[in-house]
Amino acid sequence: MKALSKVTRSIKPAEVEKKWHLIDADGLVLGRLAVIIANILRGKHKPSFTPHVDCGDHVVVINADKVRLTGNKLKAKTYYKHTGYAGGIKAVTADKVLGGRFPERVLEKAVERMIPRGPLGRDQMRALHLYAGTEHPHGGNQPEAFDVASLNRKNKVGA
Repeated sequence: MKALSKVTRSIKPAEVEKKWHLIDADGLVLGRLAVIIANILRGKHKPSFTPHVDCGDHVVVINADKVRLTGNKLKAKTYYKHTGYAGGIKAVTADKVLGGRFPERVLEKAVERMIPRGPLGRDQMRALHLYAGTEHPHGGNQPEAFDVASLNRKNKVGA
């Protein structure tokens, strides 16, 4: 009788099967949601996860403008960018970004900073599709609804 194999199998890029997930971000906490999205984009939810291969799925997030920040973060959280000129550092609060033209950038930045930097991370970020409203153009891909609220309830202490 043959013993159990103790070999970790690396998945090849051609063997990756990408699915589509739909997440409604209405009322969800920014950091907790970003962790879940980053894990799906990387493929860590799959048993065939391989760190050096893009084995993650596509994630479509609707209502990204209705994400929630806890505590005083709405006024205190600051995003910085540099113009490239001397003394050209610019700062904007999370409140202004959420109330501005592209409110989904708050969630995009939170997820982007949880993904590895480099070519693999950029490929994984291309699978993230964020929309401020309830409409999205990915209906043809038939994304499955991903219930984040029940996942958060299950992980809470004392629940």
